[in-house]
Formats: sequence, C-alpha cells, structure tokens
Amino acid sequence: MQSAAAFRPCPARPLASRNASRPLLSALPLRVSSPGAAVASAATARCSAVGPRGLGHELGMLPASPDREGKARQRPVACSAAGDAAAGKAEKEGGGFLKTLQLGAFFGLWYLFNIYFNIYNKQVLKVFPYPINITEVQFAVGAAVASFMWITGILKRPKISGAQLVAIIPLAIVHTLGNLFTNMSLGKVAVSFTHTIKAMEPFFSVLLSAIFLGELPTVSVVLSLLPIVGGVALASLTEASFNWAGFWSAMASNVTFQSRNVLSKKLMVKKGNEESLDNINLFSIITVMSFFLLAPVAFFTEGVKMTPTFLQSAGLNVNQVLTRSLLAALCFHAYQQVSYMILAVVSPVTHSVGNCVKRVVVIVTSVLFFRTPVSPINSLGTAIALAGVFIYSQLKRLKPKPKTA
Repeated sequence: MQSAAAFRPCPARPLASRNASRPLLSALPLRVSSPGAAVASAATARCSAVGPRGLGHELGMLPASPDREGKARQRPVACSAAGDAAAGKAEKEGGGFLKTLQLGAFFGLWYLFNIYFNIYNKQVLKVFPYPINITEVQFAVGAAVASFMWITGILKRPKISGAQLVAIIPLAIVHTLGNLFTNMSLGKVAVSFTHTIKAMEPFFSVLLSAIFLGELPTVSVVLSLLPIVGGVALASLTEASFNWAGFWSAMASNVTFQSRNVLSKKLMVKKGNEESLDNINLFSIITVMSFFLLAPVAFFTEGVKMTPTFLQSAGLNVNQVLTRSLLAALCFHAYQQVSYMILAVVSPVTHSVGNCVKRVVVIVTSVLFFRTPVSPINSLGTAIALAGVFIYSQLKRLKPKPKTA
C-alpha cells in the first residue's frame, strides 16, 4: 500500500527559456486604438508567422524544418502566380472583347460593301446592258488592287510554281463564269429575285459534292433542301420581273460557284514542299487570271464598249457611268476580300450563317432602294427559302462527317 507522500504534488518550478538573457515573451504594452487596428495587427502577426523561419523557431521552441521552410517559400510564389493568373484572365477577357468587336466590324463591312456593289452594279446594268464589259472592268479593278497590295507589301507576294498555276486555272475559269452569270442575271431581273434564286446554292453544293466527291448527305440535310427549293419556286411564280434569261443565268451562277468549291477540294493547290496559298492571295491570283481569261471573250463578243466615246455616243452620262462602274468594282473586290478575312477567323458554318443573313440584308435593302414591287406570296416564298438555308447551315454544323459512297 502506497503512502500519502506518493500523491504529494511536486513543487512548482519556474518556466525558463533557453536563453536566460532573453525573456520568452517581451513585455510590450498592449495597445488597441480601434477595431481596424486590431485586425491590422492580427494580419501583421499572421504574415510574420509564415516567414522563412517560422514562428516556433523564432521563439527557440521548435527546430528549423526543411518542409516548413519550403512551404513558407512557396506561399509568396503561389500568391505571385495567382496574381499573374488573374491579370492574364483580365487581359484575355479584354482581348476577347476586342476580337468580337473587330469581327462585328468585319461583318458590317462585308454587308455594306455587298449592298453598295449590288446597287451601283444594277444602276449601271440598267443603262449599259453589256454584262461582259462590266464583269471585265470589275476583274481589271480587282487585278489592279491586288497588284498594288503586292507591290507595296500590304499583302505578302506569293511564291507560286507552274504546277500551282495549272491547278488554279480551273478555279479561275469557274470563278469567271460565276461572276459573269451573276451580272447577266442582275441585268435582266430585280436584285432581290437574283439573290432569291442564288439562295439555292446549298442544293447545288450537296448535289455536286455527291456526284464528284462521293459525299452523301444525311436525311436531315436532304429534308432541309425542300423548303429552299419550294421557296425559290414560289417566289419565281409570283416575281414581277421574272424572265427566263435572268432565271437561268442565276441558276448557272449557282452551278459554277459551287463547282469552284468542289474543285478547290478536289485539286491540290499545294504541291509537295511548296508554300501553300492563303485565301486572300488565292483569290487575288484568281482575279488576275480571270481578267486575262475574259478579255478576249469581251473583245470578240461585245467589243470594247466601256469607253467615253461609246458612252457619249449612246447618250449616257459618261462621268456617272464610269464613276458607278468603278465604285461597283471596288465594292465587289472589297466585299470578297473581307469575306475571306472573316473565313480565316470563324468556322465555315458560321461564315455560311453570316452569308445567309447577308442575303436577307441585300434583298431587303434592294427592295427598298429600287422600290421593287413585291407581292405577299413572293415575300413568303423568299422567307421560306432563306429559312431553309439557315436550317441547312445549322444541320451542317451538327453533322459529324459526310458519308462517302
């Protein structure tokens, strides 16, 4: 049996620090002037506690730990990385807004140049019914603009080989025919009707891709073509300016332009290790080639009619016709350049949707400007066709990959 002395408490010993000359805690007066100061003091204490050595080692109670020192050093690095990430995010958001603004400006210019091209072009074609001459003038101005951009260095001059030129010639031929047929149609029928017929481009795109590329469309894509064809047919039956020459010219324009797209997929512009051509340079080269291709055709069919002498003898206002022809040609080249610039930064489907909206804008503005008589049935047919084009573009986005025959 244990004695009571075994349960006697030990005498109290003073708690001393390792350094006798330094007290464990300094006897500083506790001053708190305000709640804000107290919070600041606490924050300062927390910051000093995560210093390189640590609070425990500073007081001589804990040994220095490599892990603790590493973590302590990582804290300011982590704070710096978080700050950089926040700054990068803010910069990215600002850059995204500027890119969106720039893209919106491109779309606005695309529509604006297209509107003015159709207006000026129609005004000239009404008094000067020579579509081959007008098309040749447009190619001449486009070739001059492209040459100026290459010479001044605004556009990098392409390095093109003979093999690439041979591959581009078919594209230039169909490009020439497509623009010629469009001008022939604009000279015969209303601008709004020409663009309503040209809304059938998806139909010919699917047809030619199936025939020459073996790309079979899905059932949903085929169904989306029905309102396009039906709407164009309904608009044609009720079109006040309808005539067969204008109708078939617009149809031929659809075929040639979609043939150009098919050929651009089928033909290889880049050969071996040669430098590939960007869209703007390719379009500029095609424009120059189209000028030389159409020149002999214009000379042997219509003759050289776009001269001050001929215009004056025909009783036309020379300055007015030449000025509007030049403006139409500049707008023609500008809207196609901007179109390729947009295609370089957005997907083809987004570009297709923008093209559908552009057609609506051109139709509406031309109807208002030229005061074209439009019946309710004609408007309904046009609306159905354009709605079909929009549905088709959305289905192309959802379609994963075309089937191959």
